[in-house]
Amino acid sequence: MKEKKEVQISKKIIVRRGILIIYDILAMMLASGLALFLRYDFHYEAIEARFIDNAWKYLPYNIVVTLIIFYIFRLYNSLWAYAGVTEMQNVIIACMLSGGFQLLGLQIMDIYMPRSYYFLYTGIFLIMTLISRFIYRFARMAKRRQRQRRETTNVMIVGAGNAGNMIIKEIVSSDYLQMKIKYIIDDDRVKWGSYIHGMKVVGGRQLIPVLAGEVDEIIVAMPAVQRSKVKEIIEICRKTKCEVKILPGMYQFMTGDAVVSKLRKVQIEDLLGRDSVHIDLDGLMKYVSNKVVLVTGGGGSIGSELCRQVAAYKPKQLIIVDIYENNAYDIQQELLEKFPELDLVVLIASVRNTARMNKIFATYLPDIVYHAAAHKHVPLMETSPNEAIKNNVFGTLKTVQAADKYGVKRFILISTDKAVNPTNIMGASKRMCEMIIQTYNNRSKTEFAAVRFGNVLGSNGSVVPLFRKQIEKGGPVKVTHPDIIRYFMTIPEAVSLVLQAGANAKGGEIFVLDMGEPVKILDLAENMIRLSGFEPYEDIDIEFTGLRPGEKLYEELLMAEEGLKETEHSLIHIGKPLAFDEDEYLRQLEELKRIVKMEPEAIRRRIKEIVPTYQPKNMEE
Repeated sequence: MKEKKEVQISKKIIVRRGILIIYDILAMMLASGLALFLRYDFHYEAIEARFIDNAWKYLPYNIVVTLIIFYIFRLYNSLWAYAGVTEMQNVIIACMLSGGFQLLGLQIMDIYMPRSYYFLYTGIFLIMTLISRFIYRFARMAKRRQRQRRETTNVMIVGAGNAGNMIIKEIVSSDYLQMKIKYIIDDDRVKWGSYIHGMKVVGGRQLIPVLAGEVDEIIVAMPAVQRSKVKEIIEICRKTKCEVKILPGMYQFMTGDAVVSKLRKVQIEDLLGRDSVHIDLDGLMKYVSNKVVLVTGGGGSIGSELCRQVAAYKPKQLIIVDIYENNAYDIQQELLEKFPELDLVVLIASVRNTARMNKIFATYLPDIVYHAAAHKHVPLMETSPNEAIKNNVFGTLKTVQAADKYGVKRFILISTDKAVNPTNIMGASKRMCEMIIQTYNNRSKTEFAAVRFGNVLGSNGSVVPLFRKQIEKGGPVKVTHPDIIRYFMTIPEAVSLVLQAGANAKGGEIFVLDMGEPVKILDLAENMIRLSGFEPYEDIDIEFTGLRPGEKLYEELLMAEEGLKETEHSLIHIGKPLAFDEDEYLRQLEELKRIVKMEPEAIRRRIKEIVPTYQPKNMEE
């Protein structure tokens, strides 16, 4: 059946080419006659017989030469239904060459024709060739415009740059997109009044709310513009009743993929108001190639993305360690499908199990370790503080000790901004993990470093998926406090920072990302409601529930006394480690290990002794 269909398609192609060749031969004959006819002012009887004979005499040679030229310029291979500027240029050049070779051939054969004949012939033949190639496209456009009058989506394009041009061109030329461009908006005053594919650039962003009533959809095509400016545009568009879509980023534009199918609805990431962090991972990740890489917590949000990124750079072996078998299974199946050549080992294990961790490190001898395994939910850890210490602190300690014992080259701890002046058990436990890293970096050949960042959009248990579920249920959306703010980053950004740290770590650093301005959680909730097509407080209510145990209004990325040191990347800094008595700290850990097994109620007081910056709101007496 498939072969039969292919034969039918081949026959259609041959027939079309044959029709075009016959047309071109007839066009050459007609152009020769019309050129003489025009030369003698439409008086046929005035044309000298020798000129007619000469035209017919050279015609066979002209046909052969012209058909060869047309073949070279692919005038029989192009899809003329989608012809554009390139095809038009090819037609013009081919016809000019045909006229030039005719002049040369007539001279060589000593055949005389009137001087104006060559120009008239070339012009007439060019017009006839253009008509034959572009008439179908014009007919399609006319048909499409008739259809648009009946049923269509009126669209406003914001952005008259290269990406906008690609989108506009596709909408204008497509037979299948039920879209009609009503207005083009751009803040560049130079472009106002100019036309793109017949559509006028009417003005700047101030016209968006004025003209929005006449359109159904707004497309933001500004991938090269700073995210802060894109956010401003989106905020304006979002206040209209139109559906808002956006071209995701520079990648689609650079690859020529800035097409309607790549558009997506505006997401909450677009409203962060800062540019994404871009790191040249190709240069950085050479240190991963042909290395044994181990990722603890490899099934989690950060851990799984680390595995994806590392797998792409051909490690010698990738080892995933996770206590949750479902998470581990999911990332295992995904990596096996995407990277069939990858030497992948997936192990179910707890970082709290000393013998198990030592066995894993002794068996596989990893070169690089990314330690992402941790309990991270603040309210849950407040009610189970001993578990937070057992898993986060002593799980990290045992993994660090195994790395030291079995000669790991680099060890990267995933930390959090909640470790700075912590008010909750989770943050305090992470600060203790950073102190473990600092201590062992000074006592081991392994290079230990930590990476500290804020909230990760879309990660398990983060506020964004929680708000989405609440919106899907019709509300209310629950916000703890009207003034609470947080720093946010996307999962790819967080992972890029971790990989950057792994590449540049010298040992003992705390890497910190400059995440721009913090986001007010109330604004985040209102934006998500509007992006879902509802109006806050009218369609979906927002309820304030009060700060949860251990939660504070704002997070800090760095303790004031740590200071900041620049790196090669402008948005990545290094915090200078705080000095403390490491021997005393190790003694305190040994005592804490003994105490925590007894599940004491007064665990916070013990932690306060170890982490002076820990300021719990409800200290046991």
